[in-house]
Amino acid sequence: MKIKKAVFPAAGFGTRFLPATKAIPKEMLPLVDKPLIQYVVEEAKASGLEEMIIVTGMGKTAIEDHFDTSFELEILLKERGKDELLKMIKEVSGLVHFAYTRQKKPLGLGHAISITRNLINNEPFAVFLGDDIIDSRVPAMRQMLKVYKDYGTSILAVQRVPRSQAHLYGVIKAEKVAPRVYRVLDLVEKPKGTPPSNLAIIGRYILSPGIFGALEETKPGKGGEIQLTDALKILAGKEEIYAYEFEGNRYDAGDKLGFLKANVTLALKRPDIKNDFRKFLKGLKF
Repeated sequence: MKIKKAVFPAAGFGTRFLPATKAIPKEMLPLVDKPLIQYVVEEAKASGLEEMIIVTGMGKTAIEDHFDTSFELEILLKERGKDELLKMIKEVSGLVHFAYTRQKKPLGLGHAISITRNLINNEPFAVFLGDDIIDSRVPAMRQMLKVYKDYGTSILAVQRVPRSQAHLYGVIKAEKVAPRVYRVLDLVEKPKGTPPSNLAIIGRYILSPGIFGALEETKPGKGGEIQLTDALKILAGKEEIYAYEFEGNRYDAGDKLGFLKANVTLALKRPDIKNDFRKFLKGLKF
């Protein structure tokens, strides 16, 4: 079945970026001049996905406003002859079809996905975590969709991390079945002690509709949150799950250092500012 829908959980409080996120959604923090969530939405569109489902929460109306039409701004830009900016603004509001649903309490990633069940309508779907910005020649999700065509089941994006950092991630135990492709044997969320591998789950998923039944069976963990990794562990007992080691550089934009690294990297790719920015960086004294 062709995958058309993408889910973007965006209901968290963004506490690691306080006080900036006290009044601004974390997903609206800018990388150069585009908010985080626009990068992942653009990746979804570039991968051929058509319907975007954004899970919002309290204080997240700026996300909806960003992807909506702004008549007053468009009129102002037109009157002032700022045609390039006008084109850019119209492209944002015309990207794809959006639907929104609200997570009333922050009960974890698994819970955020579970409330999209009626919108998914028993289809396989993609999930994007906006904290994970992946800079790649071929969009990471498009790479995963090619793998999905071969296996027709849930696919997890994974990346090799130092074993000393494995406790920060969900980690898979797996066997290699093809270049960069693994059959998942087990999953552990933030393993204590020796991790089963150094293949960490990164914020891109293709999920079968069976995940919703698995989420119903998942018991809440710390803070009453329902963890997606725990649900995937249940799902793996009922159907095969595969993992794909994507090609590209991933930045954890939910972390201050990762956010800064992403800004520098993406700024150096911008034709309009890269030369001056490079000169500035070279002139810094450490």
